[in-house]
Amino acid sequence: MRVTLVQSSPKLNRSNLDDIISTVNEYKDTSDLIVFPELSLNGYLLQDKLYEDAWDLSEFHELKELSWHVDIVVGGAIRDSKVFRNSALYFSKGELLSQHNKVHLPNYGMFEEARYFTAGEVFEGFETSHGKISMLVCEDLWHAGVHHQLFDENPDFIIALVASPARGFEDDGLTIEDQWYSLLKSVALHCDAKVIFVNRVGFEDGLGFWGGSCIVDKAAKVIHKLPHYKTHIETFEINK
Repeated sequence: MRVTLVQSSPKLNRSNLDDIISTVNEYKDTSDLIVFPELSLNGYLLQDKLYEDAWDLSEFHELKELSWHVDIVVGGAIRDSKVFRNSALYFSKGELLSQHNKVHLPNYGMFEEARYFTAGEVFEGFETSHGKISMLVCEDLWHAGVHHQLFDENPDFIIALVASPARGFEDDGLTIEDQWYSLLKSVALHCDAKVIFVNRVGFEDGLGFWGGSCIVDKAAKVIHKLPHYKTHIETFEINK
């Protein structure tokens, strides 16, 4: 399977959909799966802009059409009746195949997601032409119980969409990167699954996002990795 990781820097407006469509058109003939970061349709620090900028699922006709050529995973703020979800969306063969609503919404320190979003409740696996996949969004992976739920789903691939700010600067690297990679390796080993981790880059209101998107194999080895801090798109060949 040819997987394209899109380490992007979303803007705080709705123009991100046009950018995503442009990227998919560029890579659709050389990829089987294209993965974008958490809230790649919106930018992260939405706050009250959420009421204007959240998406309805009916607005993704072009992504559905493009998914006849390549499977697409994007993150977005989604309007769900009277509430809003921080969601990972998987498009394939002309339809929205799966929607994972972020279950664990951080509400501490620099994070205020629980003020604006409503949490999801479940972690599910779903069948694709590439194997069984489970999706999660950022903070979801930091809860040990989630690893057990993913184990029960028995996926071939776990896709993690992330918007992780850089913090814990040390002489030999970022503490937050070390913590993330430990989590990714742990869930890969525990679930006997490959993990596709896509983190954003760029700045919003003083927050800088570090990137470092990667693919971890079943033996908990980082087999592919993107650079820090830079927008970067790259396609990798991985087996089931």
